[in-house]
Amino acid sequence: MSERHPIIAITGSSGAGTTSVTRTFEQIFRREHVKAAIVEGDSFHRHDRAEMKTRQAEAEAAGNRHFSHFGPENNLFVELEALFADYGRDGSGRTRKYLHDPEEALPYGQPPGTFTSWEDVPDDTDLLFYEGLHGAVVTPEVDIAKHPDLLIGVVPVVNLEWIQKLWRDKSKRGYSAEAVTDTILRRMPDYVNFICPQFAYTHVNFQRVPCVDTSNPFIARDIPSADESFVVIRFAKPKGIDFQYLLNMVHDSFMSRANTIVVPGGKMELAMQLIFTPFIWRMMERKQRARGAL
Repeated sequence: MSERHPIIAITGSSGAGTTSVTRTFEQIFRREHVKAAIVEGDSFHRHDRAEMKTRQAEAEAAGNRHFSHFGPENNLFVELEALFADYGRDGSGRTRKYLHDPEEALPYGQPPGTFTSWEDVPDDTDLLFYEGLHGAVVTPEVDIAKHPDLLIGVVPVVNLEWIQKLWRDKSKRGYSAEAVTDTILRRMPDYVNFICPQFAYTHVNFQRVPCVDTSNPFIARDIPSADESFVVIRFAKPKGIDFQYLLNMVHDSFMSRANTIVVPGGKMELAMQLIFTPFIWRMMERKQRARGAL
């Protein structure tokens, strides 16, 4: 953790909704005039799209039915921790971009599914913001979770997570339901071993819980709307959180435990704004004091 060079990390599985949380933070950054170095977790995958397909085919031919993007063999965990450590120390570090689609790839003159070259993080940023699969991974080789000053988990109940992934991958990426289901099954061991354990290290978890029937996510025709959901917000260390203020500001919310507030799904963004804007204020104040102490 670093006062002069703070790090915020959003971690969650594919289809969990981390991108929506990122948009809320981008609004806070714009309003508060905070310049963030944005890092996407996909940029720390080990293989580009074509190579990943080749490696997966080789793994399946060898009898490995659980080859996935979630595990350590297909990610650059050491390089990701180095980025966090370097940025926290002096604001430096190296990163790159993963080009998901033709629109993202066009400015770089590269095909989609490839990585850009490694580049230095700009030297005039206020903080580092990571969004991806592995912002809190801890293994015998790395401890990424110890670096962020604010670590947020996004964890819908698993059926909702699968519905969101199925809808996104079918409608946005052109995959069949069978292909997405196969991916979910293939990833399950790495999901259990490398995704779920991260949420024991997060400072705040957001879990969306639908209030409609999602018992068979593989036949769901649409994603339950925000108004058909509640969001469970759990604070690992609730000291300093003004729960009464949140209850007053977010109508129809309630406390389910001493460290947990439940808000209507449609009020999730409002709750995030109310919770995290003061976090950003405090980060920037500490940063200014640390600079002034030099």
